[in-house]
Amino acid sequence: MKVSRTRLDRFISSHTGVNRRDVRLMLARGRISVDGELAGCIQQPIHEFTHVTLDGDVLQARKPTYLMLNKPVGVVSATRDDKHTTVIDLLDHPARDSLHIVGRLDFNTTGLMLLTNDGRWSRALTQPESKVPKCYRVTLANPLTEDYIAAFAEGMYFPFEGLTTRPATLRILSDHVAEVVLQEGRYHQIKRMFGRFRNPVVALHRLSIGDLELDSNLAPGEYRELVCPYPIAEGLV
Repeated sequence: MKVSRTRLDRFISSHTGVNRRDVRLMLARGRISVDGELAGCIQQPIHEFTHVTLDGDVLQARKPTYLMLNKPVGVVSATRDDKHTTVIDLLDHPARDSLHIVGRLDFNTTGLMLLTNDGRWSRALTQPESKVPKCYRVTLANPLTEDYIAAFAEGMYFPFEGLTTRPATLRILSDHVAEVVLQEGRYHQIKRMFGRFRNPVVALHRLSIGDLELDSNLAPGEYRELVCPYPIAEGLV
């Protein structure tokens, strides 16, 4: 994931070979437009999706892409893998080669996956300080009891990492099914937390990330484009 940002004069110089000192003259002559308006400052920030033209010729017109995918069992959360099908392999989208994954899922975990070429958005969703909640439906081998709720809310100490998990919300849906909400994503965290009760996870399915819920009409392996997903991380980008 690469987050691209630079000044206008540096951008013009790198794309045209023009000396940065001469970019000021270009601006004065009204030769440069940024997002449809004449540029007026050489220090104007240029992001990876800023539309830039010089004398009417497009220098950058990259558009952001946001996809919601229902990940099936047996698919790798990776952009490339020599042995297994990846989430990228499931896509038939013109921007697929520029996309990266926003929050991985284990090989046998199913449900909501987000993919994008917008590094600012994915960073806002995944950085620990954002505390974006992620909701999972968990199917267990053994019956659940009320003891699980308090243990998840208190947090659990993982001696291997030397840390205590953040408080998590657990809601019992039936004898063997629970809904768990996390604000972090430690290695195999949900399986390890239920492992404290010697209760193996039979199935794990991600339902939502922040305010984005997996569409119920998306079959495993299907995806759809998100038009404007920024409210999920508003104020974090």
